[in-house]
Amino acid sequence: MTHTRYAFVKANWHSDIVDRALDGFLQLIPAEQVDIFDVPGAFEMPLIARDLAQTGQYAAIACAAFVVDGGIYRHDFVARAVVDGLMRAGMDTGVPVLSVSLTPHQYQETDHHNAIYREHFVQKGREAAQAALKVTETRAHIAAAA
Repeated sequence: MTHTRYAFVKANWHSDIVDRALDGFLQLIPAEQVDIFDVPGAFEMPLIARDLAQTGQYAAIACAAFVVDGGIYRHDFVARAVVDGLMRAGMDTGVPVLSVSLTPHQYQETDHHNAIYREHFVQKGREAAQAALKVTETRAHIAAAA
């Protein structure tokens, strides 16, 4: 059975930027096919992605976060843990888990930087939707050939 539902998990830190990834995702995948889940921050995404994947309801799960330097933890530590966790969630469940988790080297909370990253997240959301659709198509092709 081919699933036509997708999950989109988004971190609430910097939601004014992160939410733009959902905007881009919904440009390619109809909103009625997407279930949206908010989590406090990037660190919580792998667990929720795994839980969602285990339901068997989703063809793919996209996760979006903006991890910047200046928090309690070093941003590179958090970003690495998140991306590794997302990959593990996908590998352990067999459901594709896509990352729209960005970690800029240079970020200052200015109007200029915020505008750049908002637009960048729209593009990354579209790319995640393209990947979700393509991987769904490829997996359906593999299943039909088996």
